[in-house]
Amino acid sequence: MDFFLARQLRKRSAAPDRIPADGKLPARALIEPFDVLYEGEVPRYNLPTDLERIYGQLGFADRILYSNFVTSLDGVATLASEPSAGSVISGRNQADRFLMGLLRACADAVLLGAGTLRATPGHHWTPEHIFPDMAAGFSELRMKLGRKPHPRLMLVTASGHIEMSHPAVQGGATIVTSEQGATELQGRLPASCDVIEVGKSGAVDMTRALSELRSRGYEVLLTEGGPHLTGDLIKHGLLDEAFITISPVVAGRDHEVRLGMVAGAELLPARRLWSGLLSARRHGDFLFLRYGLRRS
Repeated sequence: MDFFLARQLRKRSAAPDRIPADGKLPARALIEPFDVLYEGEVPRYNLPTDLERIYGQLGFADRILYSNFVTSLDGVATLASEPSAGSVISGRNQADRFLMGLLRACADAVLLGAGTLRATPGHHWTPEHIFPDMAAGFSELRMKLGRKPHPRLMLVTASGHIEMSHPAVQGGATIVTSEQGATELQGRLPASCDVIEVGKSGAVDMTRALSELRSRGYEVLLTEGGPHLTGDLIKHGLLDEAFITISPVVAGRDHEVRLGMVAGAELLPARRLWSGLLSARRHGDFLFLRYGLRRS
């Protein structure tokens, strides 16, 4: 009997709650509620019953920019040689994917860089794409919040070099770029896309970019951009909150460049950007943290 149990344990995946590659859960599967370890004073939306049963309370300020990352136990968020690094690090954990869908469902728009687009072929940055089993609940939430059916995809690129064939671009996106980048894109974008020009050339001024997005009615913004975009947002004091999923896997570092949540911005020791814990949840061996970033 002991031998049989040991063999069964060895066969079990290190990420037992992962979602199959097609993104759909078996009909018998039902995600268990998150364990709420700590909940601070945060705004609360009137979530649909199914969503609240799983996650608990969630809400945002009327104007906010929040990020979402999954990292390994040792702080790795990217795998240079591996596309869709987040799925690898999380093991396609269903609780992590549910939260990704929920955070997208709350947002007017999802902001990311061209590098993230290239690293995630075939993806759509919509709630139902990442967690299709809760599509109805996500749709109900967006209707309650007065959101459009899908969050608008916002792509940041200084050069204008993006994958035109990517299904997320074909489905419709707003390209945030420089005048030089807009020239590069001229005549190449699908009709479903539009362009916001910020500056003549060089890196996109994210302060001006966010101001322009908000002038167009995009107030609640989620960024799923990579470490460099996140670093730029933090460096300029633009990121308000950070959701961080800690996966119980050790990624390691050696020859390959493996970044954490922030790159391109060195803060300590000269600048101390402390954050405040807003909530902490547990699902299996995964931790789900929400921090508010304090302005320094």
